[in-house]
Amino acid sequence: MKPVCFNCGREREALEFRCSHCGGIFHMTPDFPFKESIEENFPYIRKFLTLGEVQTPVIRAGTAYLKLDYFQPTFSYKDRGTRTLISYLSQIRKEYGIKTLTEDSSGNAGASIAAYGKAAGFGVEVYVPSTTSGHKLAQIKSYGANIHRVQGSREEVALAAQNGSGFYSSHVYAPEFRDGIRSLAYEIYQQFGDNIPGRIYVPTSAGTLLTGLAEGLLHLKHSGRLNRLPRLVIAQPEVIAPFCRDLKGISREIGQQKSIADALVTVNSPLKELILKRFGEMLDCRAVSETEILDAHGELASKGVLAELSSAVAYAAWKQAGEEVESLIILTGNGLKTL
Repeated sequence: MKPVCFNCGREREALEFRCSHCGGIFHMTPDFPFKESIEENFPYIRKFLTLGEVQTPVIRAGTAYLKLDYFQPTFSYKDRGTRTLISYLSQIRKEYGIKTLTEDSSGNAGASIAAYGKAAGFGVEVYVPSTTSGHKLAQIKSYGANIHRVQGSREEVALAAQNGSGFYSSHVYAPEFRDGIRSLAYEIYQQFGDNIPGRIYVPTSAGTLLTGLAEGLLHLKHSGRLNRLPRLVIAQPEVIAPFCRDLKGISREIGQQKSIADALVTVNSPLKELILKRFGEMLDCRAVSETEILDAHGELASKGVLAELSSAVAYAAWKQAGEEVESLIILTGNGLKTL
């Protein structure tokens, strides 16, 4: 199981984050049957680093289930991908002389890379948008990472990290990060069996969560564990909804508007072509207003569930759809990060 370019099919030659032949994105696809022990489904990892990960709980909320995936060491789903990526980099660090990691993030990925990276003995430099929440900055700093605040778009923040002095350990470009999120699909399968709800609502920015979840579900289907694939409903704020606009055939002109869902700010995802071509038949999309996000956040809190506003986007999308069939909503970040 190796990273290959999604465009031209070439194997990654070293640790480049884009294909040197065509500029494509590297992607990983399991080439073996699903194994019951989740860690055995990542054969390129000799030993996983751990900060105390657990199976995250599922609770019922009417006709929906809430997957509280923020019950992770750094309080966001990003730890699934980070754990896999940092475990891999740790085992090849001497071969490639990797001492310092650079990452661009609106907050959660930066905190995750900082925690796991520092625990593994790497230096960590995190580049964040100038608008990043103070609570998230404090969390990143608490792990001992250096923070670089960048004025400009999310894409300009990524460019600054790429030009940094360390190894660019991007949670968007690194195939091992996205691949690590397959564990979410396996965990859902272990909790529901073949009765996985027919709709899964996924808060989406660049699409790392969506990519890993979809790949894991396909692996389960191809391994004969699922009779059907659930519909993955992309949830985005309507002021920044590039996937929804592509899927619904709406004009792709997107202004530089801001959303209270500050973790869902990617306008031009480098994963878009991969996602639409590989998983397009599995996808639907809902774009929600700022008012709908606030209402959803408050309703979740009234149920005792404190999620980030960006996570509440998925619950808002479910409410907007008025689903009567059972659905699963992925809540990705803890609300304490943004209070």
